[in-house]
Formats: sequence, structure tokens, C-alpha cells
Amino acid sequence: MPVSGETGEKLAAMIKKAIHDGKLTNSEYDQILALADADGVIDAQERKLLSQLQEMLANKTLVRVPD
Repeated sequence: MPVSGETGEKLAAMIKKAIHDGKLTNSEYDQILALADADGVIDAQERKLLSQLQEMLANKTLVRVPD
């Protein structure tokens, strides 16, 4: 998926790192949410990335772990 904009690129990079690791720490999760909301607007691209992240957590493709 092409990612445009600085926030979208950062979100994509953070999510890709979590996928590569197979896990997402609570602080990484919080950072992702804070980054998405940093400009006060969650645009369509950010919404799609966050939706994909939630789907991976729900189907256990990605596991959320304590720090």
C-alpha cells in the first residue's frame, strides 16, 4: 500500500516493525495511537493502517505484549 505524508510513513514503519517482530508492546501501541492523533485528524490512510493493525491483533497475527 503506498503511504504518503510524514505521519503515514512513520505509522507504516512502526507497524511494519511490529509485524516483523511478531509482537507489539503496550508502549509501541500507545506511540502508534499518539502518532496517528498527533495532528488532531486521523485521515483515511491512517485509519486504514490502524484498522489493519487492529485486525492483526484480533486474529493473533500480531501479539500485544507488556513492555
